[in-house]
Amino acid sequence: MSLSGFYTFLWAMSAVALMVFIALYFVKAGYGMFRTASWGVSIPNKVAWVLMEAPVFFVMAWLWLRSDTGFVWPQFLFLLLFELHYLQRSFVFPLLMKGRSRMPIAIMAMGIVFNVLNGVMQAGGLFWFPPESYAEGTAYLLRPHAIAGLLLFIIGMGINLHSDHVIRHLRKPGDTRHYLPAKGMYRYVTSANYFGELVEWTGFAVLTASPAAWVFVWWTAANLVPRANAIHKHYCEEFGKEAVGRRKRIIPYIY
Repeated sequence: MSLSGFYTFLWAMSAVALMVFIALYFVKAGYGMFRTASWGVSIPNKVAWVLMEAPVFFVMAWLWLRSDTGFVWPQFLFLLLFELHYLQRSFVFPLLMKGRSRMPIAIMAMGIVFNVLNGVMQAGGLFWFPPESYAEGTAYLLRPHAIAGLLLFIIGMGINLHSDHVIRHLRKPGDTRHYLPAKGMYRYVTSANYFGELVEWTGFAVLTASPAAWVFVWWTAANLVPRANAIHKHYCEEFGKEAVGRRKRIIPYIY
């Protein structure tokens, strides 16, 4: 793939993300609390999450091995951070899931397609067509934007992991009631886990200064912002607007 071809790919991915963003304000993605029989055949959530998220972990590793990057910094650090996230999301997160939720195969399949394409996109931005500034090696990591981006990535991952922990421990064994999460960042937004992921990938984009990483941020927002809106409305209907209070959907004090 040429550089011009790669940028055409990025623009195409951005355009599709826009369509997804608009569509998800009208159609609720049928997984989690919004799963319905209309989405067709489903499989256990744990299996679906592994099958859906693992491809990007392996695609990224495979494309790194096929590149000439090797263990050169800063790209190798970026690879480690990306793989760290998906190691947790693909293999640890599903194992920690509780309950017997299911995911429609259609949703899983769409997730697989995106994750494969995203693996190609991120590998292209980091290994095939990297910014010229990467030639600075480890000195690149001392740039102010790199330091800020790394901190944002770590903070975002921490918020995401803590928020998942809060959700998993809302119920005691045998309890089937629904609860409104209220710890950690859930005091400010009803989708704190999504906020953490958005911060995390924004930090990655700031750190890497890669156009491909910014397209991923746009995709993350296109997927999670409409869903956070749907979750916020669901909580208001189930628990009442007074219980939800002044909490925003996904970005504290803003939206």
